[in-house]
Amino acid sequence: MKSLADETRLKILWLLLQKEELCVCDIMGVLSITQSKASRHLRYLYHLGWVTDRREGVWMNYRLSVAPGSLKDKQLKLLGEILGPARRGRRSRTGWRSG
Repeated sequence: MKSLADETRLKILWLLLQKEELCVCDIMGVLSITQSKASRHLRYLYHLGWVTDRREGVWMNYRLSVAPGSLKDKQLKLLGEILGPARRGRRSRTGWRSG
């Protein structure tokens, strides 16, 4: 649960629930955070098994990495239920429609 205690990590997980895969630059843009902050939180989530990464040239792309039916999967679904209504219908800076 400690991994979910940070607002930035929660937002990153929520973004990854909305999109199959995102690069660090996408996360930086949507959350208005620095590259180092985004990378630090993504590494933390990576080491705890929440996300997996894939290199594409100079870019690192991240996606969720939880087993269906696992405790982490249930936590992500709950996160989506909690944050979904609060964000539904809003447009992010990238033009993505949430929810």
